[in-house]
Amino acid sequence: MSLQSVRDFFAARQLDIPIIELEVSTATVALAAEAHGVEPGRIAKTLSFRLNDGRVVILVARGDARIDNRKFKDAFGKGKMLPLEEVTELTGHPVGGVCPFGLASPLPVYLDVSLKDFDEVLPAAGAVHSAVRITPALMAEVTAGQWVDVCQPAQESPPAEV
Repeated sequence: MSLQSVRDFFAARQLDIPIIELEVSTATVALAAEAHGVEPGRIAKTLSFRLNDGRVVILVARGDARIDNRKFKDAFGKGKMLPLEEVTELTGHPVGGVCPFGLASPLPVYLDVSLKDFDEVLPAAGAVHSAVRITPALMAEVTAGQWVDVCQPAQESPPAEV
């Protein structure tokens, strides 16, 4: 049903964004990057947080990004990631397939500026074997997402040893 909610979300907005369905799991950044043949940073991971004021927010960031606690606190105050069962209940998507599209509950969506490092990213599409290819700008537009800076800068790959 979750995959269908993403299809319905795109159809309601007259978006022609094909959903990529694979035979293999893309439930983690590493699995998704391998399955789609892209670098881990291009996988747009969707995280769910409950803030100390009780609000739940969705945060989408590049796959290899890590939350910077100071930046997060400055943007949102204190918060904790949702327990797995709450993620599914509030988003309507299974863990590993969570995305900012077709959410079961209306939740505010935030996109970390780290996504702007890429012309195209691959968020999940409501199932652990699905994704879409989308520009960060279009993802922000269709989700009414707000840009935030809450992740640590991407780590440079160490030079190869010779």
